[in-house]
Amino acid sequence: MTSSSAADTFLAEITDFFTRLGDLHYGEDVTQMEHALQAAHHAKLDGASPSLVAAALLHDIGHLMQKIGEDAADRGIDTRHEQIGAGYLARGFGPEVSEPIRLHVAAKRYRVAIDPTYAGRLSYASQQSLALQGGPMKPDEIKVFLADPYAGAAQKLRSYDEAGKDLEAEVAGFETYGDLLRDLIREAGKL
Repeated sequence: MTSSSAADTFLAEITDFFTRLGDLHYGEDVTQMEHALQAAHHAKLDGASPSLVAAALLHDIGHLMQKIGEDAADRGIDTRHEQIGAGYLARGFGPEVSEPIRLHVAAKRYRVAIDPTYAGRLSYASQQSLALQGGPMKPDEIKVFLADPYAGAAQKLRSYDEAGKDLEAEVAGFETYGDLLRDLIREAGKL
């Protein structure tokens, strides 16, 4: 079990990223903070587990952490934000939070591969990054993805990600997730 002070410190770091950098856009019309809150809101509406709600809230923290800039995709660079974010969050959270985050780009590539209409429903920024992230999965990649125990959670997270881009949405603030995140950090017992 993680101590309260260690959990609070890690939560403060995460909150600081969103407080300082949450107004960035990374190609979407909504800000990173708006996107995170909307994705978490959709996870809650879906009855997702606390871990998946946390993953939805934090899935793009790697965008806030990467040092390449908001226009990386415009410059043809894949920031690998899913790897950055999952690696960072795995310091304090269990795999139920970090692994769907690590796989949410793979889930997009999978969905494009199995549903040709899915790519057309992606935002422009998501279509642009898809090309940089490897495009639709090949059959051998699909087998590897589906064999991962967190593939199902990643596919749900992908749905929350896509739903979290509404300019008119009204959702609860970041602070409302504090207890949920703190509890998950404590339960993981990593810090």
